[in-house]
Amino acid sequence: MSAITLHNVVKKYGAVQVVHGVDLDIAEGEFVVLLGPSGCGKTTTLRMVAGLEDVSGGTLSIGGQVVNDVAPKDRGVAMVFQNYALYPHMSVRQNMEFALRPMKLGKAEMDRRIAQTAGILGLDALLERRPAQLSGGQRQRVAMGRAMVRTPKVFLFDEPLSNLDAKLRTQVRWEIGKLHQRLGTTVLYVTHDQVEAMTLADKIVIMRDGHVEQVGTPEEVYAAPKSTFVATFIGSPSMNMIETRATGGRLVADGLSIPVPTRFGDRVKDGQEVTLGIRPIEIQRVAENAPGAMAARVEVTEYLGNEALLDLRVGSHDLMAEVPADQRAAPGETVHVRLNETALHLFDTRSGRSLAQ
Repeated sequence: MSAITLHNVVKKYGAVQVVHGVDLDIAEGEFVVLLGPSGCGKTTTLRMVAGLEDVSGGTLSIGGQVVNDVAPKDRGVAMVFQNYALYPHMSVRQNMEFALRPMKLGKAEMDRRIAQTAGILGLDALLERRPAQLSGGQRQRVAMGRAMVRTPKVFLFDEPLSNLDAKLRTQVRWEIGKLHQRLGTTVLYVTHDQVEAMTLADKIVIMRDGHVEQVGTPEEVYAAPKSTFVATFIGSPSMNMIETRATGGRLVADGLSIPVPTRFGDRVKDGQEVTLGIRPIEIQRVAENAPGAMAARVEVTEYLGNEALLDLRVGSHDLMAEVPADQRAAPGETVHVRLNETALHLFDTRSGRSLAQ
């Protein structure tokens, strides 16, 4: 059993509380990503699961056993660190052997595990090299291999790709995903990079200021964000936000007036301050006389190959639109755009919470 349960887990440093009552259920074999900006408490939460930080309050269970007071070596977890944490004076083989020493295995079993792990990760030809002789991607695979040889119940990853360049990040991310599919081990993975979260996770836990803001599949947190924080944190380019006021069944702002979508029913009250959210891909270029067309001045154009990003000025609002490359316009031009009303998100401006059911 390798399920993980956090019930009202709290972390304090003296009088300062940095993790506030986290509740989380991670099923056996699930790949769960803790996602959020720096300082949101995600790494502290991971380190409590690893046993590297004490739990100040609440209960933390692994495989149905409460582990609040269990030593890290007895939790059945293995952690892959951001900086690899390899011993520089040891070869790849020796680094992996060192991870097995507490298990007191015979040499034949140690050799079998190392050979098997090296084969999975493509490290066979590197076993006698030292870390200084390896690339960043190879070092990260060694760090993963050192964790794997112990056959842990749970893998913990702490920002494992942050020290790699863009190409290597993509490669190692793919390797981590393939590894999880092959082994089926429970994974808890920390990152501030939404691309890693969206491509790897079965479930994403978005954290903010030590609180869990939303939990869901990548599709759920993208399509149905529960707050303006989640809406703007997930998605690239970020969701556009426009502060409006509900007036006579319409959402009104400078240069913009659209009907309140019927799916929001009576949850929008007349006079209410409402933040309208729309993803760049849902802003469409249209003809000047098209229904719902709004005039927009093009401030900046970014050509990205198949598509282009238009930085638009609508009234006093800056909006980003993602359009097919052949619809791009030069800075200074006036174009007409329409918001896809079926893709609008509405949030209460004061609380930041979604007005969707």
